[in-house]
Amino acid sequence: MNPKQINKIALIAILLIAFGLPLVIRSATYLHILVLLFFYAYLTTSWNLVGGFAGVLPLGHAAFVGIGAYSSTILFLQYGISPWIGMLVGGVLATFAGVLIGLPTFKMRGAYFALATIAFAEGFRVIVENVDYLGPFKINGPRGLQIPPLDTGLANFLFTTKEPYYYIILIMLIAVLILTYVISRSKLGYYLNAGGEEPEAAMALGVNVARAKLIAMAMSSFLTALAGTFYAQFTLYIHPKSIISLDLSFEIAFIALIGGRGSIAGPILGALLLRPVGDFSRIYFGDTLPGMHLVIFGLVLILVMHYQPRGLQEPLTRLYANLVQRITQKTTGR
Repeated sequence: MNPKQINKIALIAILLIAFGLPLVIRSATYLHILVLLFFYAYLTTSWNLVGGFAGVLPLGHAAFVGIGAYSSTILFLQYGISPWIGMLVGGVLATFAGVLIGLPTFKMRGAYFALATIAFAEGFRVIVENVDYLGPFKINGPRGLQIPPLDTGLANFLFTTKEPYYYIILIMLIAVLILTYVISRSKLGYYLNAGGEEPEAAMALGVNVARAKLIAMAMSSFLTALAGTFYAQFTLYIHPKSIISLDLSFEIAFIALIGGRGSIAGPILGALLLRPVGDFSRIYFGDTLPGMHLVIFGLVLILVMHYQPRGLQEPLTRLYANLVQRITQKTTGR
């Protein structure tokens, strides 16, 4: 077998395992953990389009999650509009917000861009947390919104078991990974990489760096908002501190940085490592030391940045390449 054949077999095996897990794992708790793992992998992959390939560090993506969650939930509760339609509405609204943020902030460098995105996310959270109505829309302030699990079914994005949520977020994750792969090998991907590493040189060669980053920001915002709708339908309850918090924005960035920003596998590897750490730290330290999971993430980030600056995907990619090479040599007899 050659390396391409081995890669195809490995990919098919991973997909079969992913789609077959609910047939083996019957525990609702374990399925819940897997759903959240895929959810964060999806979020981080969406963030990676602008935070990885574009070479900037947005730290306010929780705002787009909140826009998606609140848009679909309000439309469903007040007007009876299907969350599937509300998901797209939230995505469009988040795209507009992302473009409005990107237009002035992509001219900033380094920490200034990160601070600007934090300011937007925190400003949005404060507004949502301190008003009960935003125009005609009831957002309920700090009390949040609860979705009654009455009319269950695919049309209303409401299910009584975890399995449908598992498959929906798995399909969303596969779709965003395919999109990331296509973009990484497109002209836009090359522009983003060039603008992220050497913006002056890229502009000298005629690359419109700001335009490429703005497109990436628009796509990232849209995809992130879709995850917000999924989270609202999965938990059936949203409030500002959980869905628009800086904790969520930082966690997304930590997962990408530790897994390997700018790579396709990095967000998944980071989620596989950090999500269990985050879950267990919340279980054991949630009451006594709230936010301890972020401290642990920070320590892991320091270690990874010191020993593997490009993230965990680099040594694991080398390990996989060596394994493929050995299998190729054994099967070809060389």
